[in-house]
Amino acid sequence: MFVNHAPAPHTALVASKPVWTETAWPFPVDPWGKGKAFRCRADHCGTEVVLYLRAKIGFCGCVTTIDDDDVDRVGDVDLIAAERTSLGPGRFIEVRWMKGRSRSYALGGRGATAKSALAMAFHERCDMIVATAAMGVDQPARQERAVIEFLNSDVVLRWAEVTLGL
Repeated sequence: MFVNHAPAPHTALVASKPVWTETAWPFPVDPWGKGKAFRCRADHCGTEVVLYLRAKIGFCGCVTTIDDDDVDRVGDVDLIAAERTSLGPGRFIEVRWMKGRSRSYALGGRGATAKSALAMAFHERCDMIVATAAMGVDQPARQERAVIEFLNSDVVLRWAEVTLGL
């Protein structure tokens, strides 16, 4: 009987529960203050993803919905790239009880630290949370599920409760 002991061809396996590690906030302090930064390695998320998360207290004007123009305006994509082009319309998202929107962008320009990004904005009453996921791939929407799963985690929930004073 023949037994094949050759190694299986290399395939990229993505963990069913991505592992996110907190890292230092890399940006200078601006009027919105420091946020939180997290990294998910490629072996867990399919590609390396760096997530920047911060609250913009009193920013959303107590809107009931967030549209693509809102995401363009409040998102932190400008922290990682001078130039951005949306890759199409955004889509509705939910993070715990908060409603919001997610939109994908191609990035470029001098000093860009990623090829693409997901910008997400969701709100609790008159306070907004902005999440920006930066990655080195051309199609950032493929990592959206992993990012939203992490945004729904207890780690982010505890941070949101403290930051928003819930």
